Amino acid sequence: MPVTKSAHPGAVNQILHVRPPQVVGPHQTLRARRDLPRPKPPGRARAAPALACSSTLLSGCPTLLRPSNVSAAASQAPGWASRPQTAIGRAVHSLLTGWTPGRTIRTGEALVTVPQAEARLAALAQTMWAETTLQERRGLWRRLQAWTSERGLLIDANVACVFLAATGVRPQGLLTYAKSLSAVFGSMGLDNSPLRVLSSALRNTGAAVPLCQATPVKKQTLLSWAEGQPATIRLGVFLCWKAAARWGEVASLSSHQFLLVTAEEVIVDWMQTPKGRRRNPFRASRFTVVKGHLTAEIAALYQVCAPFRQLSAMTATTLDATWARTPTMNGFSAHSIKRGAMTHLFALMARGEPISPYLVDRLGKHEEKGGPGTLSDMTIRYGGGLVDMARALETGKVTIFL
Repeated sequence: MPVTKSAHPGAVNQILHVRPPQVVGPHQTLRARRDLPRPKPPGRARAAPALACSSTLLSGCPTLLRPSNVSAAASQAPGWASRPQTAIGRAVHSLLTGWTPGRTIRTGEALVTVPQAEARLAALAQTMWAETTLQERRGLWRRLQAWTSERGLLIDANVACVFLAATGVRPQGLLTYAKSLSAVFGSMGLDNSPLRVLSSALRNTGAAVPLCQATPVKKQTLLSWAEGQPATIRLGVFLCWKAAARWGEVASLSSHQFLLVTAEEVIVDWMQTPKGRRRNPFRASRFTVVKGHLTAEIAALYQVCAPFRQLSAMTATTLDATWARTPTMNGFSAHSIKRGAMTHLFALMARGEPISPYLVDRLGKHEEKGGPGTLSDMTIRYGGGLVDMARALETGKVTIFL
């Protein structure tokens, strides 16, 4: 992959409103001397631009962009410092922007035009991300394109870091943007090292701690609202609570994903949901078995609604807007259902109910990063009150012996 160069120091100084270091008399300051060109020692390897953020931190030099980034901007439409070199990388870029290079690739003995081949690859690439994720990343990518175009810069991960710093959003938002752009650059086969360094730095500032989360809704409050709703909405709300699921996961269910429906037991397969279809099909969290309270109601509503290709066309945004107009539900969001269910379970565990936190982890369909015997970070994030969470994690059972 070609080495990425960046824009002139004056460009970033103008962007960030930084005054360049001044040279005072014959005795220059240490900072000024660092900015002067130095002869390159023989045999010395040049630092990779991917380490620009780290090298700036270590050297104290404020320059992140270099002259060649600006000078080549006019000749490399659509503003690339380094184009995607792989077919799937170009397909991802086509998915984000609609741009397709006009040349051909050879497959065996046949010549296939890139528009034909990459149209198919773009369709495959689209399955990498859920539709909402794709729209968010497409919007962020277009903002990056507009920002670099206005300043005559070429797009690379180093410039993307400066773009994020210039947005002025809070660290929590910056971390989300940095992870999104890092995923985009990585998917296109481009170096994303500066964005990974930025993400690491943001985590160290506490950016991974959310500013606010959805307010957990109480079970009775949710069921009272659902009483007067259509059958599909009631079925969705009941299942969302019992399965500790996101509204989008439940609303997208089709009737054939209900593997068994009786008044005593309902079994749901989440494999074909927007997020579930990208998961390992042999994960334990693929299935949910519903028992106990509301099971008979779910079975009866299913018989009324089935068959269906999609349980409900109501999106989480529409549900949020509906609740905002309802006095008893104002302040809650679609995400409040899952948070309410998880908080409810951890409160029961804190009172001594024999509920395994690892089964709650599986019920929440959270990624099993730590392996058996560990609890997902996402489950702890959903867990609600800190006191209930601390008690439910059961460290008191061992500290009593110390």
